[in-house]
Amino acid sequence: MSCRVAMLRMHDDGLIKLPAARHRYCPANNVQFTSATAPQPGINRPVHALAGVPLKIVMGRQQSRLWNEYIHRYHYLGYKPLPGAQLRYFVICENKIIALLGFGASAWQCAPRDKYIGWTHDQRKKNLHYIVNNARFLILPWVKCKNLASKILSLTSGRLSRDWQDQYGYRPVLLESFVERDRFAGTCYKAANWVLVGQTKGRGKLGPAGKISVPIKDPWLYPLERNFRHALTS
Repeated sequence: MSCRVAMLRMHDDGLIKLPAARHRYCPANNVQFTSATAPQPGINRPVHALAGVPLKIVMGRQQSRLWNEYIHRYHYLGYKPLPGAQLRYFVICENKIIALLGFGASAWQCAPRDKYIGWTHDQRKKNLHYIVNNARFLILPWVKCKNLASKILSLTSGRLSRDWQDQYGYRPVLLESFVERDRFAGTCYKAANWVLVGQTKGRGKLGPAGKISVPIKDPWLYPLERNFRHALTS
């Protein structure tokens, strides 16, 4: 992890305060909706009836813009750049994009996750990059396929370590995702054998203690290695 990325992450989490940026830049302002992401005819059949759902890594400027456009158009959180090292995927069915995923740097601290791992502050500081955050997961709204979400999560967890090593030269050992509990039940993560480890307090990165200022989220984890705790606490 670069020093710049580490400082930006610590600023976001309220651990340090950086000077205000000289220029405000909102990447979402540059996302223009085009016919490429217009709604398509519905797909409504169980996942086993699909002709495969291969994952395709987003590569190049054109694919990156397309991924950004889909996310900003259909994901409730919209588009913003993923922090640090990242991988983004298209999920393809019959030569059409049906879903998208984005993985980036993990949260600087999360009490339920950190307790589950059992690491110290210094261990977290040293090994945090071995955790990858599933920051975006979108099945396009016209795709209604039972069990598709858990299928996609299983396929992704089966190959992300290899893809990450090809891209960055090391293998992560743990995946995480934060699910807004008032919006989603996390059913697909449970079906894909992710582990629910508690809930956040809704304080946010800079909110006052004891006051709920952001949506409460459920942290879900998926070990990519059996000895993930040893890797994260060594």
